[in-house]
Amino acid sequence: MSTSNTIPEFDLPIAKTSFYAEVILPLALPTTYTYAVPENFAGKVQTGCRVEVGLGKNKRYAGIVKSISNNQPPYQTKPILNVLDEEPVIYPQQLQLWNWISNYYMCSEGEVMAAALPAHFKLSSETILVFNEEYGDDFADLNNDEYIVAEALLIKNQLNLSEVQQLLDITHVYPVIKNLIDKKVCVVWEELSERYKSKKENFVILNPQYDNEDALADLLNNWTKAPKQMELLLAYLHLIKTAGEVTQPELLKKSGATAAQLKGLVEKNILFIEKRSVDRIKSLPKAMDVDFDLSAAQQKTLDEVQQSLVGKNCCLLHGVTGSGKTQVYIKLIESYYNKGKQVLYLLPEIALTAQMIRRLQTHFGGNIAIYHSKFSNNERVELWNKIRSGETRIVLGARSALFLPFKELGLIVVDEEHDGSFKQYEPAPRYNARDAAVYYASLFDAKVLLGSATPSVETYFNAQKGKYGLVELNERYGGMLLPTIEMIDTRKVAQKGKVMLSPQLKEAIEKTVANNRQVILFQNRRGYSPYLICGTCGYLPQCKNCDVTLTLHKYSNKMHCHYCGTMYPKLIECPACGTVTWIEKNFGTEKIEEMIETEFPSLRVARMDIDSVRGKTAHDTLIKLFEQQRIDVLVGTQMVVKGLDFEKVSLVGILDADGLLSFADFRVNERAFQLMEQVSGRAGRKDEQGKVLIQTTQVNHPVLQFVQQHDYKKMYEYELENRCQFFYPPFSRIIKITLKHKVKEVVDEIADKLTAALHRDLNDFVVGPAAPVVGRVRNQYLMELLIKLPLDMKKIGQYKKVIKNHFNLLLTEQRFKSVVMIADVDAQ
Repeated sequence: MSTSNTIPEFDLPIAKTSFYAEVILPLALPTTYTYAVPENFAGKVQTGCRVEVGLGKNKRYAGIVKSISNNQPPYQTKPILNVLDEEPVIYPQQLQLWNWISNYYMCSEGEVMAAALPAHFKLSSETILVFNEEYGDDFADLNNDEYIVAEALLIKNQLNLSEVQQLLDITHVYPVIKNLIDKKVCVVWEELSERYKSKKENFVILNPQYDNEDALADLLNNWTKAPKQMELLLAYLHLIKTAGEVTQPELLKKSGATAAQLKGLVEKNILFIEKRSVDRIKSLPKAMDVDFDLSAAQQKTLDEVQQSLVGKNCCLLHGVTGSGKTQVYIKLIESYYNKGKQVLYLLPEIALTAQMIRRLQTHFGGNIAIYHSKFSNNERVELWNKIRSGETRIVLGARSALFLPFKELGLIVVDEEHDGSFKQYEPAPRYNARDAAVYYASLFDAKVLLGSATPSVETYFNAQKGKYGLVELNERYGGMLLPTIEMIDTRKVAQKGKVMLSPQLKEAIEKTVANNRQVILFQNRRGYSPYLICGTCGYLPQCKNCDVTLTLHKYSNKMHCHYCGTMYPKLIECPACGTVTWIEKNFGTEKIEEMIETEFPSLRVARMDIDSVRGKTAHDTLIKLFEQQRIDVLVGTQMVVKGLDFEKVSLVGILDADGLLSFADFRVNERAFQLMEQVSGRAGRKDEQGKVLIQTTQVNHPVLQFVQQHDYKKMYEYELENRCQFFYPPFSRIIKITLKHKVKEVVDEIADKLTAALHRDLNDFVVGPAAPVVGRVRNQYLMELLIKLPLDMKKIGQYKKVIKNHFNLLLTEQRFKSVVMIADVDAQ
């Protein structure tokens, strides 16, 4: 171990080498770094392995080897310090995906690596304090805290930061450490620490001498004392026959015995305790049972999909809600599984994975695994390794599952492909998992099936142009009809303020529940009241960090900012005029839930939004309760829209269609149609035709007419005409540039300079600059530019380089060094 009075530099002597490794570090660095491969590591360094390297003067990182060559770079290289893996943790296809995402979405490969790898693969430096023996043991010059640490160092020779914090019972220990270094009591060393730890569990094993039946019978027949130990042993013998292996917690629970009684049997050498590594995620037996028959329409669809995938790598399955697309997916997955291939099934929301995994496990058992962000870091590492080895063949997950290290990928299913949740927003990489899946599959010569009842305009355009295959399924499973849709003109409702529940909707709720059916009420605003206003002076409570009004949340009795997350106490008096006449404007899911409970006290009501389903299993628990008809009315945001399948839902209420149609975005009509058509599709999926009531003041709006007729194609044609006129996707590719700075004048100035520079190179492709609807978030002022580029991939690549060059030129100016510049490719 090397020591010094400062954290050591890594300008170590270069070992003799003839190879050099290009290494990706999990940082937002503009390029990769090349390190020398010392001769003692020459046979161990492989592409896709993690290596320990130094960067700068004081940090060590675990990087991924991107390539190895014998071309010496034109600068002095530092050596690789250690090889962390005996075999690669990722395959060449993952490295190619990282590189493609980095280039296409204008970010660094380090940012992609940080998003792709489980956190426990990204090792970090840990600061170690090492005692300086030359100092001796005279600590008279030290203060109390310094003395405690020095004495511990004298005894143990070295301590890490967490141990120092425990010793002093404080978290902020850096001043103490700095003083000890300055006084030469200790020196600092940086150590790279492995954070993944396998889970250990105690297994109970019978002494092999009692494997012989006669020896075991002799032991039991001659037992004289300790009847509780005898009961425990008999319980063990029963469990080992039924379960095959027995863990200590399981044995004690089943037998009702104590740890002391078990210890007694261990001391008598009758039972042994053996510590073993176990999986954190329990899996079902690996049995396949795809035992259902498709309807004639589904079978025809499956045949057409398979035929389409012979000639094309990607196919769109456009099937109406409730048509049984999932059963088609299952049959297709089975066919690829039987070929020995791996399958990735992507869903847009974690909320969907809970219900879907239960359906898929019925057919695929332990052959399928689930992967998403609610898993712990240790659980993610274990799943990662099982997929990399090929042990796990089918994976269901949200967008992050795209980065898993598949070995024999054959098929990717992207369900609800239109959903905006497939797009990553913050932080980089700002990739779209649907589009990246198409590229990723091509690296394996695998196939992609995109599925939706309301495809994105871009995807349907690609299918119409022949880039993707197109298969349509236009009838519901079991001959069920699509729900009837009625418009309620809220201008005609005699009610003060914004109409929350019209008389027609109240009556429909009552009738539906009386018939032992269920109701979904959709409102795409969470909280209690989206904003408060003083009835006397018109004052609006706003966030101190963002230019946005605060939303009242009843469950916390506080006002929340939905942009930065800050919470404020609920105001009693108006800070402007001192009165207490607050008026609640508009309504969120909490207020609807309260109103239903007030109007219908006998009904069982639940709410599904990001506030009510925060725990790891909260989504699944709520969905199960609704499936079991232990909830009559489910109030929710767009979480209730996305692909959930409930047999007993007969009524859907869309409470504020106007809100869905009022966003300042070129995709507003498409998204409003998708949300309303999707939530409508939850109704009437079995036994009886469903009904949908839409509350609006714009009953003649074209989009609402398309929804009422369930006419996706008319909506598509209407949108295509508008997009063509204004040069929006699918006729162009857009890049949204966002500039952020804490000083408004600075962000305005750099926006003007960047716009002028881009106009010189990109001519009329630049729109803006302009402040977004919310012009300040987290005390950062924002300005945006929109760049619309023609559909020429070669030129788009050149334009991206131009944009990056202008970013770099502006950031060299001192005034703009702290400006955050973000390029969002294919912004949603």
